[in-house]
Amino acid sequence: MLKRSREKAAAELFAALYPRLAGWCRRLVDDDETAHEIASEAFTRLWARWTTVSEPRAFLYVTAANLVRDHWRKLGRERRAVDRVTTETAVRPHSEPSDPSVRLLVQSLPERLRVPILLHYYADLPIREIAVVTGRKEGTVKADLHAARELLRAHLRRSLDHTP
Repeated sequence: MLKRSREKAAAELFAALYPRLAGWCRRLVDDDETAHEIASEAFTRLWARWTTVSEPRAFLYVTAANLVRDHWRKLGRERRAVDRVTTETAVRPHSEPSDPSVRLLVQSLPERLRVPILLHYYADLPIREIAVVTGRKEGTVKADLHAARELLRAHLRRSLDHTP
């Protein structure tokens, strides 16, 4: 009986959160298939710890954020490899054009600032929950969010100042 109630709770959680989690991932990775893979993997990791996770929603978003970060790193490695090959066949300009894409700007933040931004603004987690999930004090989370917004604002200004 207990097993059935756990399975029912897991199924209800999946039905309630999967579409939103996959949509959140989609905005971050800009690819439907990758977004669904990341959301599915986050749920798989949750199921493996189902009886020990006290905040399943927060666990899912933190796990997905980590998987998105891994995806971005992989893309960065691939991009650098392509750039190396490309530079052998063509002359590259000295400065790359700036891209004011918010996704790229968020990606460029240091991890301690990126995670709270992703969890607060993209996953809609309250500061209290972010503090619990990340093991930081609420004041630290607030300070990190403020610092991240300031960095994003400065990057965006610079990007916009350099556009023709």
